[in-house]
Amino acid sequence: MPNGLGRGLSSLIPNKNTPPSSGTNINGMDDTRPAVGLGSGTDKDKVLKIDITRIEVNPLQPRRQFTDVNLDELVESIKKHGVIQPLVVSRSGDRYELIAGERRLRASKKAGLKDVPVIVREVKDERQKLEVALIENIQREDLNPIDLAVAYSRLVDEFHLTQEDVAREVGKSRSAVTNCLRLLSLPEEIKLALIGGRISEGHAKYLVGLDSEAKQMNLFRKILMTNLTVGDTGKEARRMGGTKQARIKINYADKDKEFALREFFGAKAEIKRRGKGGQIIIDFYSEEELGEIIGKIK
Repeated sequence: MPNGLGRGLSSLIPNKNTPPSSGTNINGMDDTRPAVGLGSGTDKDKVLKIDITRIEVNPLQPRRQFTDVNLDELVESIKKHGVIQPLVVSRSGDRYELIAGERRLRASKKAGLKDVPVIVREVKDERQKLEVALIENIQREDLNPIDLAVAYSRLVDEFHLTQEDVAREVGKSRSAVTNCLRLLSLPEEIKLALIGGRISEGHAKYLVGLDSEAKQMNLFRKILMTNLTVGDTGKEARRMGGTKQARIKINYADKDKEFALREFFGAKAEIKRRGKGGQIIIDFYSEEELGEIIGKIK
């Protein structure tokens, strides 16, 4: 069973500060160059130019919102300077499936480009494609906080990663990942306002610290009606009994135990405490996985 992202991901995700390999010339390339076997290390990455009509949108794209204003700004930039950062794709027969760069692809189409620069990644199956799509987008794209939290959540839920694993893979602190995931507990109306930019992530972090949906909605409406700053929102949240009382308490000793259980069973494991007792929950996604877990217990 898969044991997280560790195997092969470092070779699939280039260092953002690593320059293209020698001999790479975006403007001088066409689609006649071979596009397979190029992704096994940053020193072997090649940039190709691909006919834009041969690239299909990735259904696993973490980004769900594309604002017209920002997209139009990118269109104008592409018209003037071209696509500076290559898209990331995987090969599918004689076509290509987008892994990262949907915003750039959309803007390139609006700008009237016939072809775009891409880096081709070799992926073995849909599972690895989803892994790479999420990681590439988290590292490369300016995702809104909710889309980012959903991406983190999928890594935890679908690939049995701990929050520590996610933090390590995306280069964030564990607390940053935890705080981002907490945003998913907000009421839908507040999440939509955060996605749409009507409130900031700073506002949202104070709202999530309130201990009831009613309090969250009351303060949310006050933010909109009176244009509360983040600082003023913090004062209001504390006045309403938030942040300290409602802060999620993380038992890091239990997190270490969960990690050990996940390593042993090769599956997501969770410890839920109730007083001095509690539950150990182990997830499985097929009869084969269940059989392997039972075999290890025996």
